[in-house]
Amino acid sequence: MSVLWTRRAAIKTIGAASMGLSFSAATPAWASANMQDTEANSGRPKPGARKFKSVAVEDLIVEISRKIADPKLALLFANCFPNTLDTTVEPGSFEGKPDTAVVTGDIAAMWLRDSSAQVWPYLPLAKKDSALRQLLEGVIRRQARCLLIDPYANAFMADLSAPPLSWSTKDLTDLKPGVGERKYELDSLCYPIRLAHGYWKQTGDTAPFDARWKQAMTLVVQTMRVQQRKHGDGPYHFQRTSDRSTETLPAEGYGNPVNPVGLIASGFRPSDDACIFPFLVPSNLFAVTSLRQLAEMAKTILHDDALANDAHSLANEVESALQQYAIAKTSTGTIWAYEVDGFGSQLLMDDANVPSLLGLPYLESSPDAALYARTRDFVWSNRNPWFFRGSAGEGIGGPHEGKDMIWPMSQTVYALTSNSNTEIGHALAMLKASAAATGFIHESYFKDDSSRFTRPWFAWANTLFGELIVKLAATRPELLR
Repeated sequence: MSVLWTRRAAIKTIGAASMGLSFSAATPAWASANMQDTEANSGRPKPGARKFKSVAVEDLIVEISRKIADPKLALLFANCFPNTLDTTVEPGSFEGKPDTAVVTGDIAAMWLRDSSAQVWPYLPLAKKDSALRQLLEGVIRRQARCLLIDPYANAFMADLSAPPLSWSTKDLTDLKPGVGERKYELDSLCYPIRLAHGYWKQTGDTAPFDARWKQAMTLVVQTMRVQQRKHGDGPYHFQRTSDRSTETLPAEGYGNPVNPVGLIASGFRPSDDACIFPFLVPSNLFAVTSLRQLAEMAKTILHDDALANDAHSLANEVESALQQYAIAKTSTGTIWAYEVDGFGSQLLMDDANVPSLLGLPYLESSPDAALYARTRDFVWSNRNPWFFRGSAGEGIGGPHEGKDMIWPMSQTVYALTSNSNTEIGHALAMLKASAAATGFIHESYFKDDSSRFTRPWFAWANTLFGELIVKLAATRPELLR
């Protein structure tokens, strides 16, 4: 049996020991040991080996676990919800202020997207836990530093003086010190705004929003405007020697042509796969939300009307262009396209990584409920070329892991965006079954055999699942009973 290779990690771990495959050297000892046991025994590191302990998080784990009747589901929650804090955060200080790096799991680098999403579920607890609040402040400050190094990079080294990720060293692009990988992804500019806005709303603390953060946010808006490509392709280009077309950009590294209609181009998707048409619709919808959040913060916290007006104006322009160019006609009614080019070309699909079309309400980026409902029906069906259904489950995947590989993240987002107890219950059952071998959520698994999975240590997927359980305990407790 051939081993499929994870492009993002340059490693691959598929299946269990019974398949005769060894675990990656990147797999931590606590996860490797857990994989040898078919029972979902706790895979958390011992207390002394955990990267960070939050009393509020530990108390919540106990509280929520008591509300879950199924012991395996309760244990899965207890494993997953603290996984980011247990294994991926690196708290420190810079210039006397909190500074926190957050790696993805089995890759020793910090993605702007992943790091934001990994700590997001802890925001409601920050007000009652000063140490946790300080750690989250450190993430916001570190992200501002990273953006100022290069707004076109998607990933940065936890140690900003370390060399880049091994697979990035020969890329044809302007690779700067501290950058792990330089795949420009529009959502990487949005997620730090979402985290900062959520932190402010939950804590009322404005300490992270200093001159450096203001400079970073100003650069974010400037970069988005450049990538509207009204005055040419802009400075960003990227080429990589690879046998996979999704790893490099065409047209000498600038991507396929666009008609500058007001949308913002993205080189790569949240999956780190190259866009076919550079106007990535879910990321543009996310940008509208993020820019309006930034406008609110610029006005209220920074007292910078110029930045607030610039962000607000750009949000309005993008929103108008989306209505004109990003809606596709199908036999069952109009839906959001996944990518467009402004010339009339539209790609109809969805990818598991967020922002996705499925996840628009989760990001508060779904301005039309009826349009979303039709889009949701499309993406969670065989009409979506990256939707897979098999004996082990159903869900959305993507080119990153290929045909027939379901991403549990899509099942979690399906539940987070659903108003149906039946849909949510179905998603929970699939998530629990796919995690049975290890007690953790994986990146993807084969549609007919969940023991064939990728990435045993993927903190974003773990913490997102924990977020779902916390939400259900508050809003639909009957589903956990």
